[in-house]
Amino acid sequence: MATSEPATTALRETVAAAKGPISESASSESRPPVLLFEQVSKWYGPVLGVNHVSLQLTGGITGLVGANGAGKSTLLKLATGQIRPGLGRVTVRGIDAWDWRAKRLVGYCPDIDAFYEEMTGRVFVYTMARLCGFSRREANERTEMVLQRVGMTDRADRKLRGYSKGMRQRIKLAQALLNDPELLVLDEPLSGIDPIGRQELLKLFRQLAEQGKTLLISSHELEELEKLTEHVAIMARGRIAAVGTLQQIRDLLDDMPLTVRIDADQPRTVAKLLLASPDVVGLDLEAKQVRRTDEIGGTLIVRARNPRRFFRDFGRLTLEEHIEVRHLEALDDSTHAILGYLLGGSGKT
Repeated sequence: MATSEPATTALRETVAAAKGPISESASSESRPPVLLFEQVSKWYGPVLGVNHVSLQLTGGITGLVGANGAGKSTLLKLATGQIRPGLGRVTVRGIDAWDWRAKRLVGYCPDIDAFYEEMTGRVFVYTMARLCGFSRREANERTEMVLQRVGMTDRADRKLRGYSKGMRQRIKLAQALLNDPELLVLDEPLSGIDPIGRQELLKLFRQLAEQGKTLLISSHELEELEKLTEHVAIMARGRIAAVGTLQQIRDLLDDMPLTVRIDADQPRTVAKLLLASPDVVGLDLEAKQVRRTDEIGGTLIVRARNPRRFFRDFGRLTLEEHIEVRHLEALDDSTHAILGYLLGGSGKT
């Protein structure tokens, strides 16, 4: 598969230089960053989970997006000290994330549902508070405070087995807030929440950020994160493909070279039409006879600039000329992931 490593590196370096809660440069503050990844890699046997990831969070809300298998879950587990890196270092306020002192600064809301189903929501949160080391009195106080904060006070005495997906999400968020953490790591926190509930939680996340909390929110839905924050990190195959504001990434992507594979009927006709586009800078054609019909099918490798305009014009062209496209894929590793989220698809059709 073709890659564009120099362009990807330039994209990351340019966006990282911008102001915002994320950067890959050293923090200008005297205190250590809230969360810092320094050239981190993690293997699961022969499988590489994350690959040379460098990331720095100093405040505010950061969105983490990527396709399934991109490495998001591994990154979150490293950030919360659930696993150790194979190479590199992960720290929370300068403390190794594996250290118990770092874990006291972190609140974690996992994506997976794993409860003691016979407990009520209130008993579950109270139990988590006790496991955090709080006295009975303080555990009770903190339990009521976080239940109120996530809007579950009036439903907290129902058993967890009878909770809806949205209610379970709220209880998980409540337990993550028990220790008043400086860093909140939330894995798909809006999954299963109804529209009204989503607005309430988005408001809560903004309030937490305004109070000085640092939030790292993982989601596969960029549209939801756009309602919450402009700052995102996009993961692709274990690497940070892009980091910065959405507008910065979109603008820089327009100048980034792109290689696209197109499988289509009548490939020579398609090639002729594409070569007339000012955004197409190169094209290779591999035609082949389709056995079942008299039509000619084939693969085109197109090199283009300005991806958003190219895909917009190509979509219009296929409709106007009645072109049948069987496969469309961005071949550049990092660009594949960025396109998938910034252009509203998976990078492949």
